[in-house]
Amino acid sequence: MKEGSIELEGLHASLDKLVHHKEKSTVKGINLHAFIYFISVRNLSDRQITLMGRKWILANSDGTTTVVEGDKIVGETPTINPGKTFSYNSYHVTHLSAEASGSFHGLDEFNQKIHVKIKPFHLDIPKDASIDSSLS
Repeated sequence: MKEGSIELEGLHASLDKLVHHKEKSTVKGINLHAFIYFISVRNLSDRQITLMGRKWILANSDGTTTVVEGDKIVGETPTINPGKTFSYNSYHVTHLSAEASGSFHGLDEFNQKIHVKIKPFHLDIPKDASIDSSLS
């Protein structure tokens, strides 16, 4: 999160749905898995906000950490008015189970830096990953 950023009261991010698919491709003989996640950011604050970017931290099952950080959310800088929600979906391809945590950051209508955290969730590769599965 950016320095001087506040966690704006009333701004909430949540995982709506998580879908697992075993990929048909491999990398160096390792099976890949795609996790498609559906996220909503609901603005129940008293001010308009604009999301400028995101940061994901993946605590991988092998003890490593992957950090994904960048500008925009799926190519957008959404402005969310009070009482409104921005929803999107994206994906992560991996060969490891992981715990994902993260945050979205941006500005409110007064140019105050803001952020909202999302509750950590698990990207668990099923024991029998030969069958596509849907997790929700």
